[in-house]
Amino acid sequence: MSHDDFPTDHPAVVTCGLPYANGDLHIGHLRTYVGGDVYARALERLGQQTAFVSGSDMHGTPVAVNAEQAGVSPEAFALDWHEQYAETFPKFNVEFDNYGHTHDETNTAVTQQLVRDLDEAGHLYEKEIMVAYDPIDDQYLPDRYVEGTCPYCGAHARGDECDEGCQRHLEPGEIDDPVSTISGNPAEYRERTHTFFAVSAFADYLADFLDRLEGTANAQNQPREWIEQGLQDWCITRDMEWGIDLPGGEATESPRGGGEAADSQDLVLYVWVDAPIEYISSTKQYTERVGPDAFDWETAWLEGASDDHPDGGEIVHVIGRDIIQHHTIFWPAMLAATDHAEPRAVMASGFVTLGGKGFSTSRDRAVWADEYLDEGFHPDPLRYYLATNGGFQQDVDFSWEKFRDRVNTELVGTVGNFLYRSLLFAHRNYESSPIAETTSGTVADRIDEAIADVEAAVNDYSVRALGDAVTRLARFGNEYIQRNEPWSLVDDDPEAARQVVHDCVALAKAIAVLFEPIAPEKCERVWNQLGEDGSVHDVTVEAAREPPTGALTEPTELFEKIDDDRVEALNEKLESRVAAAEPDDEPADAAGDDPADDEPTDDDAAGDDPAADTDESMSDTDESMSDIDPITDDRISFDDFQALDLRVGRIETAAPIDGADDLLRLRVDLGVETRTIVAGLKGLHAVDDLPDTRVVVVANMEKAELFGVESNGMVLAAGEEADLLTTHEDAPPGTKVL
Repeated sequence: MSHDDFPTDHPAVVTCGLPYANGDLHIGHLRTYVGGDVYARALERLGQQTAFVSGSDMHGTPVAVNAEQAGVSPEAFALDWHEQYAETFPKFNVEFDNYGHTHDETNTAVTQQLVRDLDEAGHLYEKEIMVAYDPIDDQYLPDRYVEGTCPYCGAHARGDECDEGCQRHLEPGEIDDPVSTISGNPAEYRERTHTFFAVSAFADYLADFLDRLEGTANAQNQPREWIEQGLQDWCITRDMEWGIDLPGGEATESPRGGGEAADSQDLVLYVWVDAPIEYISSTKQYTERVGPDAFDWETAWLEGASDDHPDGGEIVHVIGRDIIQHHTIFWPAMLAATDHAEPRAVMASGFVTLGGKGFSTSRDRAVWADEYLDEGFHPDPLRYYLATNGGFQQDVDFSWEKFRDRVNTELVGTVGNFLYRSLLFAHRNYESSPIAETTSGTVADRIDEAIADVEAAVNDYSVRALGDAVTRLARFGNEYIQRNEPWSLVDDDPEAARQVVHDCVALAKAIAVLFEPIAPEKCERVWNQLGEDGSVHDVTVEAAREPPTGALTEPTELFEKIDDDRVEALNEKLESRVAAAEPDDEPADAAGDDPADDEPTDDDAAGDDPAADTDESMSDTDESMSDIDPITDDRISFDDFQALDLRVGRIETAAPIDGADDLLRLRVDLGVETRTIVAGLKGLHAVDDLPDTRVVVVANMEKAELFGVESNGMVLAAGEEADLLTTHEDAPPGTKVL
C-alpha cells in the first residue's frame, strides 16, 4: 500500500460490503454497490490496476431462521438469494470482476487458514462466558436470537449490536433482560466456552491506523470513540450449526484465567469473521480465473508477497455506515495480526430514505431494484442520482419528484442536450471527424481542467465530485456552442464553423470518457456514435485529450425526459402498495415493526440518564424555561452530526441588503477562503460592531440566493435575539468545530 495519489503502481482492490442473502434488493441497497462500481471504474480510468470484488454473505442467524420457516436448508435458501443478486447487479451496470459467496470452498479454506494463523500467532484464547439459553425450549441462543436492553445506553438492542441506540457492538452475554426472538421466552445466562480474538492488544495499532486511513470522515472519526472507551476482546464463535466450522485444535488459555477447551465441533465462526475474509477469497478467485499476470491477489493482500510492494496493494472498502466498526476495528486488527495488507481507505455511505421516511420492507415501502427496471427506466439515471445527490457519507432522500427533476434538468437538459445537439449538427454538416486538425486552446484547457477535477475526485473519494466535474464540462459545452453559433458560421466563415464543431465533438468524446464510471452504458453508446475504435470501458482519461478520429453516425437522444403524469402514477402505485401492506391495527407511521424503518442513531453521551435531573434541580429554572421550546425526542446520529462542516469564521465586513428588512451581507473569513453569507442580523446587532466578530459557520450548507445575493454558508445564532455563537478563546478562522 502507498498513500501516493492515484494512480499508483500498486494493485488496487475495491470491495463492497457483502449483501446479506436474506431478501430482495431495493434502491437503498444499491447506493453502496453503485458507489463502489463508480469508484472502481474511475480508478481504472486513471490507469490504476484494479480488481472490483464482493460476494454474498451466506451465514448468520437470520438466514438459518428464515430457511427453517421456508422449510429448506440454510444453504439452499442463501444460494437462491445469492443467485438473484448475481443476476441483479449487472442489470444496474454494477460489474464485479468477481462475485463469490462466503460459503464456497475458497472462502471456507481461506477463513479457516486465517483463523489458524491467528491462533498460532497467539491472538486467540478460550474463556467461559455467559450465553443466553432458553430453558423452556432447551436451546442455546446465538446473539442474533436474542434481544433485550443495551447495558451501555439502555436502548432496546439486538444481541450483537445496539442497533436502536449507541451502535456499540455487543458481545454474547452483555445484553440485559434477554428474550429469545424465536420463542419469545425470557432467556437466562449459562456458562459456555468460546474462542476470543484479543482485539484489545491492537488498540495502539488501530489508533495509528485511523490516523493513516483515507476515505470518508465518518469512517475515520467514529471508531476513535470506541478506542477511547476501551476495546473489548471479540468473541469469534457462536453456538449454532450454520456457518464455517471453527478449525480444530485447542486455542491458548485466556490471559484472564480462561476455561476448559471448547469442543470445536459445537461451534461455528461468527459471521463477521468469514464475511470480510470473502474480500480476499473473491480476489483470489479472480486471479485464478484471469491469471496472476493480469492481477495477482497475493501482491494485493499479503505483506511481503512482492519485493516491489512489500506492504501490499491499495485496498478500498465501500460500505454502509452501519458496519464501520467491523471494517475499522475488527477487520484491520485481523489483517495486521496475520501479515495482510491494511486497508488504505474506507468509504462509508449514508442511508437512503424514501420521500423523507425510512424504507420498510415489511410495509412494502420501498422502490425495489427489479421494480425500477420493470417500470422501463434505464439504470444509468439511477446511478447518477445515487452517486451525485449529496456527499457519499450523507443521507440521500429518494422521491420520484426529485428523481424526475435531476434527470430532466441535469441529464436531459445539460449532458444529453449538449451531446445530441453537437453530434447531430456535426453529422448533418460534415461527413466525418476530425473536422479540424486540432482542438482549440480554450476547449483543450477546459478538458484538461475536467480531467484534473476527476483525478481530484478519485483521490478525495468523492463520487459526487466526479459526476459534478462532467456536468460542468457539459454545461461549458452548451455555453460554447450557443456563444459561437456554428449554424450561423457555416456559410459566412466555414473554417471557423469547422473549428467550433470539431471542438464540440472533442468535448463530447471527453464527456464519454469521463462520465463512463457513472453512466457506462450510455457512454458506450456515445462512443459508438463518435465512431471511435474499441470500447470506452477500456480507455483511460488520456483518451479524453485525444481529438476525435472516427466517422460519426447519426445520434439519438441519450436520456428520456420524465413527465409529471408518470411521477403521479408512480406515487399512487407506491401509496396503494404501502396501504395494502399496512396492518389494520397499526398507524402508518408506527415505529418498530421493521429494523430497517429506523436508521441507526448514536447517543452522544452513552450512559447518561436524562432522568437524573431531580425535581429540586429543575425548580429554580421552571420560570426561565417556560418560553423555551421543549427538546425534541427526534435524535440524529453521530454520523449526521459529523456531516456538518462547522467552522470558526471571522466577519470581515457587514452591510445591509437593499430591499431586505432584516438581512445583512457578511464577508466571512474561513481561513482557506472568504465567503459571502446572508444573515438575518439587521436590527438585532449594530452593523458597525460586527466586523472582527468570531462566529460559527455551517460551511457545507447548500448555497441559496436571497434578494439577489448568493449566500454561501450559514452563521449560527441562538434565540430570537440572534445571540451569535462564538468561541471562548481566539480560535483562528477555519478551525473545525468538533
